[in-house]
Amino acid sequence: MTHFGRRAFTATAAGALAGLTVAGEALAGEIRAGRAPGRGGGAACREFRGMWLATVTNRDWPSRTGLTAAQQRAELIAHLDTAVARRLNAVVLQVRPTADALWPSPHEPWSQYLTGTQGRNPGWDPLGTAVREAHARGLELHAWFNPYRVAMHTDPSRLVADHPARLHPEWIVPYGGKLYYNPGLPEVRAFVQDAMLDAVRRYPVDAVHFDDYFYPYPVAGQTFDDAAAFARYGGGFADRAAWRRDNTDRLIREISGRIKTVRPGTAFGISPFGVWRNKATDPEGSDTRAGVQTYDDLHADTRKWVREGWIDQIIPQVYWNIGFAAADYAKLVPWWSETVRGTGVDLYIGEALYKAGDPAQPAPWQDPAELSRHLTLAGEYPEVRGHCYFSAKEVGTDRNGAMARVVADHYPTRVRPPR
Repeated sequence: MTHFGRRAFTATAAGALAGLTVAGEALAGEIRAGRAPGRGGGAACREFRGMWLATVTNRDWPSRTGLTAAQQRAELIAHLDTAVARRLNAVVLQVRPTADALWPSPHEPWSQYLTGTQGRNPGWDPLGTAVREAHARGLELHAWFNPYRVAMHTDPSRLVADHPARLHPEWIVPYGGKLYYNPGLPEVRAFVQDAMLDAVRRYPVDAVHFDDYFYPYPVAGQTFDDAAAFARYGGGFADRAAWRRDNTDRLIREISGRIKTVRPGTAFGISPFGVWRNKATDPEGSDTRAGVQTYDDLHADTRKWVREGWIDQIIPQVYWNIGFAAADYAKLVPWWSETVRGTGVDLYIGEALYKAGDPAQPAPWQDPAELSRHLTLAGEYPEVRGHCYFSAKEVGTDRNGAMARVVADHYPTRVRPPR
């Protein structure tokens, strides 16, 4: 996701949630049987209630590298039990944070965020365990992949010797202090799809999930050097930006079709930055003044993917408070609602739980009721079918009680997801 915190998941939070497994399993049984009532008591009511569980830089889990397999598993289970306690029904687990894997992949190395050493077998199967344990608790497990990010540094020699990026140095581009695969190369797009789909073949994941990282966020004074690829493959495009958007379109369209072939019934979702384009740039854009526009800066035409039906669900990161001048939650939710209307694509709103109670954030985020007001406002738009919270650590620690307020005001019981 766009923003990261550093506070570790604490033993206190895990302990406070101990003993919830039995109750969670009972609720899971009710949900599977279709008996869990929805908001207002109706069994037919469904909505998405998810949380992201980030692994990059050990943001949420594991709390640090080098834990034993048993410790890693215990922390993972604690996060799943947290989701049950908060009456959520989906966990979006980051399983390929930096061209690596949290499962025994034949394509890419084990993630360094497990053991501290890229390529070292952690002694267990995190993704397989997560799917099994989530389903036992009535939770969907969405596998979250980052297609193009290779490393949080720019030194290929720090990658494991047989890493695909070292075997194919022509595939990578250093930019903004990180390494990326070049989306303009057809062989890169084919490889990253193969690597991600391996997990879909192996495990009954409920959805494949991408976040907002396609082409990287702009860094002042730096150029993403894909000139050679553009010279080779960019003929017929008006400019490099149009070619880049086409590259991203190809990734989305191609993997969408392949997911349906590999595991029919598995959903495909995208969680983009919350602003497609500002109205000042495009009359069809939102009434915002955001400094980043997904279409222009990340070369991701997210609105097109909805209209073309290439995705099943979209979770825009509407990470601003109601009344925020540059990007008002109260203006973006109706814009996204209009965007999905009549398309059959499910709209869930990404919520910035990590901002709640953070003293560095504006005053509205110090009010524990701010997030609850978000759900009340979104409830006025029938296209909004749920919410997803960034991220798991804050769902558990709940710095200022904002999550507890959401649960008290909006989640009287657990319900099933829409699909």
